[in-house]
Amino acid sequence: MNKIKNFFRSLGNDLAEIGRTFAQGDWKTKVSYVIMGFGPMMRGLVLRGVAFLAAEVLFIWYMIGFGWKYMSKLTTLGDTETHMDPDTFVTVYGDNSFLILLYGILSFILLLAFILVWRMNIRENRNEELKLKEGRSLGSNKLDLFSLIDENFDKTLLALPCLGIFLFMVLPIIFMICIAFTNYDSTHQAPSKLFTWVGMENFKNLFSFGAGGFGKTFVTVLTWTLVWAFFATFLTYFGGMAVAILINKKGIKFKKLWRTILVMTIAIPQFVSLLYVSKMFAADGLVNSYFIKWGLISSPIPFWDNAMYARILIILLNLWIGIPYVMLICTGLLMNIPEDLYESAKIDGASSWQTFRKITLPYMLFVTGPYLLTSFTGNLNNFNVIYLLSRGEPKSVQLTGAAGYTDLLVTWLYKLTIQSSNYRMAAVLGIMVFMVVSIVSLVVYSFLPSVRDEEGFQ
Repeated sequence: MNKIKNFFRSLGNDLAEIGRTFAQGDWKTKVSYVIMGFGPMMRGLVLRGVAFLAAEVLFIWYMIGFGWKYMSKLTTLGDTETHMDPDTFVTVYGDNSFLILLYGILSFILLLAFILVWRMNIRENRNEELKLKEGRSLGSNKLDLFSLIDENFDKTLLALPCLGIFLFMVLPIIFMICIAFTNYDSTHQAPSKLFTWVGMENFKNLFSFGAGGFGKTFVTVLTWTLVWAFFATFLTYFGGMAVAILINKKGIKFKKLWRTILVMTIAIPQFVSLLYVSKMFAADGLVNSYFIKWGLISSPIPFWDNAMYARILIILLNLWIGIPYVMLICTGLLMNIPEDLYESAKIDGASSWQTFRKITLPYMLFVTGPYLLTSFTGNLNNFNVIYLLSRGEPKSVQLTGAAGYTDLLVTWLYKLTIQSSNYRMAAVLGIMVFMVVSIVSLVVYSFLPSVRDEEGFQ
């Protein structure tokens, strides 16, 4: 509440300053309210003035020639559908809801950016007037030019990367969020069919447990996603730590050989290894074939057709992939623990378990805390392991949206997009994925030893 109050207070102060600048400013400043950069150019700062004027000209040119026709239709996302002329049998193209939404958002953002630049133009005029009243120098065009490669070089250097981040990250995210409030799906495909705003209907559908609702599927997939992320993270973490401790133990021979064998699982691309392992556990795969040949079973075990079997198998197979990574990390960290601590613990009569619990584990948790967090959030979105092993199967008529019992939120999102073309629900699910990952990350981060007790550990 205080932040909202502070925002409106700052906005009010800013509007008051704009009015005060216009009332107290000279004629050059007043003209700058309409022709941006006029004041600086008239005061000799041509480079600054031209920059402001160029921004205004480009914005007006863009809006008149391109942006306004899209931004003006944002409220409806188009009203003329593509159809065939009954007389000439020629396709008459109408509005494209997809482009209207995309370019409309872009135009709206550019409008906000122009308002910000316009405000900077007003503030620049006010600062120049104050400097002249105080008898200070305004600088020169040469100084402005050299500042771009000196004290303001950070702005020059970051201009292109920031533009790339906006175009390829920020704009798509805003577009996806907007799609979640439309009916964009396989029956409303641009440009042949229009789609429009539907408000919170898609979110209600996601949490609806009635007929055609996604509520049961969402809860099932979300629960499995959290269970998978927990076991995939901590089993590989403690398994990798145990392997590292065992290999580093005094008296163990051929240490390099054991590490090399484990690292081989990393060297082989997952696309190859996971697909191969998936075929091994199929009904007609090597595992079932040999089990039947040896007389251990009479019929194939439905590894990928039974939900419980598939989930357990995926968690176990992930150990084969994840343990070598953790082993390599822990190997280097274990070598940095002072040997004096272990010797002192032995003198005091501590057992191996007590030594591990009081010395090794606290040190490892403190140093690898950020890794645990990134590993957990990464497993929440671990597309490769799930999709290459089981493709989210087995499926069930009880689950909607092409989801299976081993699907994570991210693989379900992929199916909604690629297989079902249900872009609106995929967008809603994308927002839910973001919220789940954000909440879990913040909660886990608050419990990290390196965050809670940094001074105490040191």
